[in-house]
Parts: sequence; C-alpha cells; structure tokens
Amino acid sequence: MAGQCQKKVEKFQTEEEVAVRLAKYTADLSAKFVKERGAFTVVLSGGSLIYTLRKLAEEPYKFMVEWEKWHVFWVDERVVKRDHADSNYKLALEGLLCKVPIPPGQVYAINDTLSAEGAAEDYETCLKHLVERNVIATSKATGFPKFDLMLLGMGPDGHLASLFPGHSLCNEKTKWVTHITDSPKPPPERITFTFPVINSAAYNAMVVTGDDKADAVQRALGNSQHPDTLPVQSLAAEDELTWFLDQGAASKL
Repeated sequence: MAGQCQKKVEKFQTEEEVAVRLAKYTADLSAKFVKERGAFTVVLSGGSLIYTLRKLAEEPYKFMVEWEKWHVFWVDERVVKRDHADSNYKLALEGLLCKVPIPPGQVYAINDTLSAEGAAEDYETCLKHLVERNVIATSKATGFPKFDLMLLGMGPDGHLASLFPGHSLCNEKTKWVTHITDSPKPPPERITFTFPVINSAAYNAMVVTGDDKADAVQRALGNSQHPDTLPVQSLAAEDELTWFLDQGAASKL
C-alpha cells in the first residue's frame, strides 16, 4: 500500500500554528465522517501530540465538533496502570478528553490488569467486536480495520507507534495489535497497532515538531540516500497521508 495514497506536506513556522491547523483538520474530518457514517473513529498516540491537539478543546472547535459521535483509540500504549505517569491514556485524558464530552464508553483504553501479550490480544478482540458492529469500518482493499483518522507522532529515531527501527514488529503482516517487551524507549512493555492496520486508515496525520526530529524528517521526505529504512518511511493511508511540520522539524528539507 505504501506510496499509493495521496501524500501532502504542510509546513508552519511554529508549533502553535501546527496546533491551530491540526484542530481545523481534525474537526473537518469529524464532520465528514459523522455525516457519512454516523460516527468518527480517531486513533491517538502519546507524547507531544496531545499537547498539539489541545486546540480541539478550545473555542470554536469545542462547540463545533459532535463529540458524542467520537470513538477514541490508541495506536500504542505503555503497559502500565492507567493512572501511571507513562500512560498515554492518562496523558490524553488530562490533556484533551476530560475537556470535551466524549462518552466514557467510547474511549477504549487497554486492560491494565493484563500482561503485555494479554493486553494486546484483548485490545484486538475489542476492535474486532467494533468492526462486527460497524463502528469501525473495514478496508475493502486490505480486509483490516479502516479507522477514519489516526493522529500520529514520530520519534527522533523515526519510530512511530511502538514500531522501532530494526525491530521485527515492523514486519508483522497478520496481527492487528501486537506487543513488545524490549522497547528501546522505556517503559519496555507496550502494545502497538501493526503497519497493516495503521496503513489501512482512511486518513493518517503525521505531526512532527522540533529540530531534534529534522534528520528523520529529511530521511523520510527528502532525497536521503541512507541505506537503512526508518519505520516512518513505511507509513501510508488508504485515502490521504498528511505531514504537519513546524519550522524546526522541516529545517533540513
């Protein structure tokens, strides 16, 4: 699938400008899918992305979006308790979700009482039930779940979700959700969506800010002849992949 979707790159001077644009982009897609499907399935990652998404909880977007139609998922999660400082759920809850009226039953956190393997299997089972109910669409091209929008971030090493450079999970072709117990970034135990699921999303937004990520952005989007492929270079989407970059992240393009 990589390379078959429409790819856009949008550059901004500041992270604040990225946040404003990302809020409008997300609100517009929410309106589109609520009208078409009666629901909006959105997948979050952790880190600085939640900070960038804060504009969604402010005017005018807070009152424009039909939050009760949202279903929220995580592209990856650290296998820790939900109230732990490392939890992506906790980060999103405090940074965005507690400020908007999404029904709690439509926010799908991992089962934090299970092992990494058990949590991944449980999360995949949850997704399959929602596909059966047609809450999550199915890709006609791949047969994998087709989320409406994934809001993704990238590390300085070019990883996305919990798919790290050189790790065998980048080559997983059948599972929807899998686990990792040797993450090079702490904590070591995580669950993660696989590339077949990530790349089956209708829209993928890769949000990158900061000059510490400029080298990875250049390798992904520039004319780099580097022999090693970064995980982010495998990112695609069914309909459209858009990169949102601030001046620092785009400084080597």
